[in-house]
Amino acid sequence: MNIDKNIQDMIEYPKEGVLSKEVYRDDTFNTDLFCMAAGKEISEHTSTKKAIVYVVDGKGVFNLEGQDIIMEPGKLIHMDANAKHSLKAESNTSFLLILSTKT
Repeated sequence: MNIDKNIQDMIEYPKEGVLSKEVYRDDTFNTDLFCMAAGKEISEHTSTKKAIVYVVDGKGVFNLEGQDIIMEPGKLIHMDANAKHSLKAESNTSFLLILSTKT
């Protein structure tokens, strides 16, 4: 299995909305690249799995359980399962979502 990928080369910003691309999948975790257009918001929701968000590019605000976290390149955000979260891209913003497949 080839897991040698350049995330920077995978970034592709939509004119509006969100574009997601699969990066890697196995029986332990799923990794997807999300590319959000400037001004796009994802409303509050939860996930039944633990997750890590790693910001690759751009700037935005990630709200986790009522706390605003500035999204900027290099920021790593850990979420427990069932944590309420939302986000808004202030500029074109891309991030990796690494989702545990275990409960």
